[in-house]
Amino acid sequence: MTILCICTYFKGVEFLKAAKEEGNTVFLLTHKKIENKPWPRESIDEFFYLENNDNSFDTYQKLIEGSAHLMRTRKIDLVVALDDFDVEKAALVREHFRIPGMGQTTARYFRDKLAMRVQAEDNQIPVPGFSALFNDVEITHFLENTTGPWLVKPRSEASATGIKKVYSKNEAWDWIHSLGEARHNFLIETFKPGDVYHIDSLIINKEVVFERCSQYLSTPFDVAHGGGIFRSVTVEFGSLDEQALSLINHQVMKAFGMKFSASHTEVIKCHKDGNYYFLETASRVGGAHLAEMVEASSSINIWKEWAKIETAVAEKKPYVLPKREKKYSGILISLSSHQWPNMDVFDDKEIFWKMNEEYHVGLIVKADSRERVIELLDKYAKMVIDLGLHASAPAPDKPTH
Repeated sequence: MTILCICTYFKGVEFLKAAKEEGNTVFLLTHKKIENKPWPRESIDEFFYLENNDNSFDTYQKLIEGSAHLMRTRKIDLVVALDDFDVEKAALVREHFRIPGMGQTTARYFRDKLAMRVQAEDNQIPVPGFSALFNDVEITHFLENTTGPWLVKPRSEASATGIKKVYSKNEAWDWIHSLGEARHNFLIETFKPGDVYHIDSLIINKEVVFERCSQYLSTPFDVAHGGGIFRSVTVEFGSLDEQALSLINHQVMKAFGMKFSASHTEVIKCHKDGNYYFLETASRVGGAHLAEMVEASSSINIWKEWAKIETAVAEKKPYVLPKREKKYSGILISLSSHQWPNMDVFDDKEIFWKMNEEYHVGLIVKADSRERVIELLDKYAKMVIDLGLHASAPAPDKPTH
């Protein structure tokens, strides 16, 4: 097979390596500004570049024209988006050149938070109350019939970028008006305090063949807007939480028409009523090194297996998931005040992985019990603070692009 991978952020190294190991020809379309990142060049047959990293009409036009020129002499069998912001680009290329895989309509369910909520609600999957920001009467009705606070969210940003919490109807309207002509790109939903979970999975032939459920100890919203320390831990195996999360994940993948891919789904368990509510999903591997955390727990590298699934589907061959492990793992990541923080101070035998990135401190631990993982994460979070390694840079309320 010849695979065109689209990735305008530096990630997906393990996918690229595995795709090449499967015997494929691998092309990478990336952003010109990151051409010198340490890509696995031995696994990439040819590079192509986009000057802009947006989803504008001009970028789309150049993407189609460039793909058309490439395909005069080389046939593309698969197009894979390795990052959230590239899902629309990959769907556009597939649709235009009739390449198998997720088209633009299905891609909306994995990028557009409004489309996600409408589709989930239509399929009886619980979601927090929400409203589009198209019509003033509908917004007024929503605010008058729900209880604040509320979250105003961009429809197509990743993680907690651009989310604004508002506490009154007047504040909600002030913020909506401040969005100007761009307000149609946002939605508003009721804020439900609770525990936030993520389910990282692999799907093939419309079936979830692997998943691992985890709980954020510090939610992405709190970290992004409060400058905290990001932490997550595996959910107790066999627990009610794991069963409920798995059920919702299966329902979402079916309702959204997922045929084959990796996915990252987020769910909240409301403190007030104890119910589970779907928040969002994505047709890609979870960010913030969650793939490494999942691998520590399960021995399954989601990036590698995703590449194998794509190849198996394209070649119409069976896919066999490797043997899984059942361990507990946890991750801690923080911005750091040091360019290269000293990671040697973290030396427990349970450490599985250490981060090696400028101005970041991070690690993953692996143990037989969830309690031990949480104990270590609490210990390391305190050390990061006490040793002066922590730094914070809260995200802006509005997207910058």
